[in-house]
Amino acid sequence: MNRREFLKGAAAASALTGTSLPLVHAQGKDELQVALVGAGGRGTGAASDALSTQSKHGPIKLVAMADLNAGRMKQKVDQLKDGYAAQMDVPPERQFAGLDGFKKAMDCLKPGDIAIFATPPGFRWVFFQYAISKGLNVFLEKPVTVDGPTSRRMLELGEEATKKNLKVGVGLMVRHCRGRQELEKRIRDGEIGEIVAARAYRMHGPVGYAFSKPKPKDKTDLQYQIERFHSFLWASGGLFSDFYIHQIDEVSWMKGAWPVSAHGLGGRHYKTDEIDQNFDSYHIEYTWPDGSKFFYDGRTMNGCKNEFFSGVHGTKGSAVVSLTGHTPGKVRTFSDQSMNEKKLLWAYPQPERNPYQLEWEDLVDAVRKNTPYNEVKRGVEASVVTSMGRMAAHTGQIVTYDQMLNSPHEFAPGLDKLTADSPAPLQPDAQGKYAIPTPGIKPDAFKEWREYYQA
Repeated sequence: MNRREFLKGAAAASALTGTSLPLVHAQGKDELQVALVGAGGRGTGAASDALSTQSKHGPIKLVAMADLNAGRMKQKVDQLKDGYAAQMDVPPERQFAGLDGFKKAMDCLKPGDIAIFATPPGFRWVFFQYAISKGLNVFLEKPVTVDGPTSRRMLELGEEATKKNLKVGVGLMVRHCRGRQELEKRIRDGEIGEIVAARAYRMHGPVGYAFSKPKPKDKTDLQYQIERFHSFLWASGGLFSDFYIHQIDEVSWMKGAWPVSAHGLGGRHYKTDEIDQNFDSYHIEYTWPDGSKFFYDGRTMNGCKNEFFSGVHGTKGSAVVSLTGHTPGKVRTFSDQSMNEKKLLWAYPQPERNPYQLEWEDLVDAVRKNTPYNEVKRGVEASVVTSMGRMAAHTGQIVTYDQMLNSPHEFAPGLDKLTADSPAPLQPDAQGKYAIPTPGIKPDAFKEWREYYQA
């Protein structure tokens, strides 16, 4: 869609926020109960943000957790108790380990309570489907999809959640930053003219589970791939989807349109015995519907210049969307393209409120007031655009939005039936190595997608 259609849809969504829908549990000041599925760093961060809404939005308590790693789960329970002991009621019998733990944790909730999903993104649709059947509100960490079939499935589930009046937040927290919201309004009102180009950079050393050494003998392929999910495309979309989605989303938001195609490149430069599927540098040229360009550069390498930045260039000036990280954004506008402080038009007052906290305040407020709140469609669209860029670099081909969304290839079909004894979705070769992207060797990747990503 073009910018006008994009903004018209956004305005329509905003108009709905005051609409009253059928009542569900946890209206007013009833206690909201929360289950956390995925007790890693991002999961416990989301749980902490959820519990911190109590002072403004009424009683809320964490009552169940699920994670593959029982030891880590106990550690995270103790960690959360340090700040929220009175809001923690997660005894050992409500700490569920194993692949079926997500069901057991959600079974502890009542309709209208909130489930947090912070596990590898490949499992999003499986957990979301069960949450809808239980009548639960949901917080989905980003990205929400990694391929075409799961994207289409999540769009359908999002519509089902709306029909059931369930509230769904997606962890693209920058959209809830008040400074970025003001910046988007200023751009829409013409402060820097029409956006004709954009650029973003995320460059730093390896973080998370982006790079992995050969699997230890005491773990199965399935355990290893779930544990080190950033390294495997089926589980996370790789580091590209997990690390870069925020900036791709925020810049497209400022433009008022999603890119329609991507052309990319990247490579593995100094890897030795690493078995992950990631490149360690990426460059993507995204094209918006009006032909203007968005250039994204990602690099995960030690010893190089670190940089984090998102900015847009308009016909009358330019703007910073993110200056040094997700928070604080330090957004500002300029009367020229140099982004020199002498040409400053406006800057959001500091200090800024943390958008990780704000996204939870907005979600819980919608639950309490029973106002429409469903970010699934936008979360899926951002995930598809991100996957489109990743796929362009991995195949060496121009990939369109429609190709990415409608691709028949699913990295890991049948995840809803996965057990601890199941074979891993990605199988190693005889030397224990996994397939890596090889641009140009299989150029028609949309017909051979499964073969392309298997050893």
